[in-house]
Amino acid sequence: MQPTVIAPSILSANFAKLGEEVDAVLAAGADWVHFDVMDNHYVPNLTIGPLVCEALRKHGVTAPIDVHLMVEPVDRIVPDFAKAGASIISFHPEASAHVHRTVQLIKSHGCQAGLVLNPATPIEVLDWVLEDLDLVLLMSVNPGFGGQSFIPSALDKLRRVRERIDRSGKPIRLEIDGGVKADNIAEIAAAGADTFVAGSAIFNAPGANQQAYADVVERMKAAVQGARG
Repeated sequence: MQPTVIAPSILSANFAKLGEEVDAVLAAGADWVHFDVMDNHYVPNLTIGPLVCEALRKHGVTAPIDVHLMVEPVDRIVPDFAKAGASIISFHPEASAHVHRTVQLIKSHGCQAGLVLNPATPIEVLDWVLEDLDLVLLMSVNPGFGGQSFIPSALDKLRRVRERIDRSGKPIRLEIDGGVKADNIAEIAAAGADTFVAGSAIFNAPGANQQAYADVVERMKAAVQGARG
């Protein structure tokens, strides 16, 4: 199992002061910055592109930027995000005509590669590419909007993917995204996740300041630690 990572999704941040928000959440103990890219085509929402990623790097953000591409087609935009400073780039198999080729494209640009499984995407899509991946991201909501409730069937899916990762013997991260909160993260960790995306649970914390973010992140990490024994 990899060390715990809390990756706040900036989808829930205050975009009018995004640099300050990212600084605050990282100072509060978060590990990565999760970057939700939506194209109003693959998903019914439109968010942010490579220029925002580049702006955060120029602002001084040095933490890993975890880019989740909810775009179709995906290959065209991969080099732009790599150039803009992405650390990890994940995509949906439904958005690529050639999943293995897209994984190799991401790696050829110096980024780690992840594959994202929607709630109804079967895990068998991992059969021929798992050993080439650095990360598997399971969606515990349907992608497109923040603030949704966790889909309980994701727990069984986590357990099944965790078994596959463990059998591979490779240091592949198992990430979960959607409805993750301090009060359910222990159960999610017990099912096998080691990397946790949380948006509204962090950025909508009462007070919406660094101390509020720190309180949530600390509770999350303590809950994960407790679940791991």
